Amino acid sequence: MQESRLFKIVYHLLDKGQATAPELAEKFEVSVRTIYRDIDALSEAGIPIYAEAGRKGGIHLMNNFVLDKAVLSEEEKQEILTALQSINFTKNISSSQTLQKLSAIFNLSSENWLEVDFSRWGNKGTENEKFELLKSAVIHQKCVKITYANSYGTISERIVQPLKMSYKSMSWYLKAYCTEKQDYRIFKLTRIIDLEVLADSFRKSSFPELDEALGQTYNTIILGFPQNMSYRVYDEFDKTQVTRRENGDLIVSAHMPEDEWLIGYLLSFGTQVDIIEPAYLKEIVAEQAKKIYEKYKS
Repeated sequence: MQESRLFKIVYHLLDKGQATAPELAEKFEVSVRTIYRDIDALSEAGIPIYAEAGRKGGIHLMNNFVLDKAVLSEEEKQEILTALQSINFTKNISSSQTLQKLSAIFNLSSENWLEVDFSRWGNKGTENEKFELLKSAVIHQKCVKITYANSYGTISERIVQPLKMSYKSMSWYLKAYCTEKQDYRIFKLTRIIDLEVLADSFRKSSFPELDEALGQTYNTIILGFPQNMSYRVYDEFDKTQVTRRENGDLIVSAHMPEDEWLIGYLLSFGTQVDIIEPAYLKEIVAEQAKKIYEKYKS
């Protein structure tokens, strides 16, 4: 706990320039005496920190001080390099240079063990550029105009306030406030056909974390699959959601949204899925399959 507080004190001083002992004591919820002990510990660790008395005094770091390796453990330094490496796949030059500089400061090599590329197979496209633009809009709180294809097949233009980038179930999503719907929405990045970062700024708000709060109804869906579908089942579901029967068949129990997407998703398994619960989904999927058959039978 003390090591974490020491780092936070240094970071606070780097950010604010100076602070008084009572201010730091209140911020970190410890006594003033504890803060002075922390200052002594930082000084002994080689951090150029000092206190000045008087009305304009306070606790300072020496001018031109930069955070160096003395404050961080070997594990913490490696974690920082790993985090930078994991986001470097967006081809951001600044991140790459930061990674090199910190590697040199920490005297650690940044092992090239990780590669992330969320562009689609066979086509690099503009997915990385799209991600980078949206990331910048989130950080700088800039509105974005997007052209979006929703799950009902409608393509429309919307102006959104981007709040968070989210990676879930092997796909990237943008969590945002939609000015057209006057509500929070989740947009799948691959369905954003075009986007433009606008000059308009917005005040950031908290995105509701419960999907039910976004108007989606979730239910427990139980599905059956033959053994030869194991590859697809484990692609799509976590092993904790899968039960294997003695004959090798697989039973999946998952909490999923009941909407148009779910029907299309179940149809994607063709005849290799058995809808066990809820029973009414069988009729809905069968009706949709019948419409597909009627469309193509001629």
